[in-house]
Amino acid sequence: MNAQALLNSRYRIDDVLGKGGMAVVYRGRDLMLERDVAIKVLREDYSADPNFRERFREEAKAAANLSHPNIVTVYDFGFDDNRLYIVMEFIQGKDLNTIVSERGRLRVDEGIHLAIQACAGIGFAHRSDLVHCDVKPHNFLVTPDQRLKVTDFGIARVLSSIGPDEEADVVWGSPQYFSPEQAGGSPPSPASDVYSLGVVLYHMFTGQLPFIAGTSAELAKLHRRAAPIRPREINPLIPSELEEVILKVLSKEPSQRYRTADQLGRVLQTISGRLKGQATPPQGARRGQARPTASQNHPPNAPPAAGRQAANAATRPQPRQTRGGTSPSRPVRAEPDTSFFEIDWAAVTLGLVALLAVGGLFPFWFWVYNVMFSLR
Repeated sequence: MNAQALLNSRYRIDDVLGKGGMAVVYRGRDLMLERDVAIKVLREDYSADPNFRERFREEAKAAANLSHPNIVTVYDFGFDDNRLYIVMEFIQGKDLNTIVSERGRLRVDEGIHLAIQACAGIGFAHRSDLVHCDVKPHNFLVTPDQRLKVTDFGIARVLSSIGPDEEADVVWGSPQYFSPEQAGGSPPSPASDVYSLGVVLYHMFTGQLPFIAGTSAELAKLHRRAAPIRPREINPLIPSELEEVILKVLSKEPSQRYRTADQLGRVLQTISGRLKGQATPPQGARRGQARPTASQNHPPNAPPAAGRQAANAATRPQPRQTRGGTSPSRPVRAEPDTSFFEIDWAAVTLGLVALLAVGGLFPFWFWVYNVMFSLR
């Protein structure tokens, strides 16, 4: 499609953002709302099938109903010039696959931060009864401020229904990332998306895929039967608890994984919190200075920080000034206890007066009782 072309007299095609075997993504302009958009235009041979167009419309409607900070917003979809297209939020940044390719692999803290956001977006879709079907780093867009957004919900499910001749090439997702059940041709579930997230985690932290083969059929066999190399054998910097999570979500049986992306995200948040909680010396600390232990920093049943400082100051030896300088430190004599003089005597006096007033009523009531008894 040529630049400056118009779709339905509203969306102007500008430059190409990316190409695939099924569609081309363009940067465009919504002339009515005057904003930049991303426009995915499907191949013409896909768009010619009326049944496919109807399924595409249904999936686009479902994706358009997803409103979440970690999901690319779908604005519109349509059919023009014999091609289906879908109009989406334009994201300034790079896809995760490009980032991993440029860096080799990601730092653990950075990768977990991005993975938690991916789980948040996909988990929101799972709560809306929508499975992504094609979870892969190519569909994760990362902005310069490290905000991740998931795109292309439901597109793979539509493409898998094109025809029996093409199902071998499009089996519910991308062969490098699809789950064992997807490799066997079964419909995906939220646990299938979790498996694909596991492949993405493996790729982010090791810089390579768990399974590599020359054909889709060979890849499918590896996903269904082979065990991946343990991630720490490739990258020893991966924490052992994170490795166990990755291997868990790469289980062949869906029941052995986390059921939804939300559950995986909560586990990753826990790991992230533990990693952040590991104490590190301040930047201005002297080299060679011993780092206080956890028990010294936070002893059990310790008083608040201000209370500890005050207590330490009361018992800390102070230097004594002499004519020649400072003498060896010795304990400082404790100040006299002045708490007796700090009593609120006004309150005590009022309390005594009230007590006497109540006590003085007893003789009066005793006299009344005697008078009444004598009158009988």
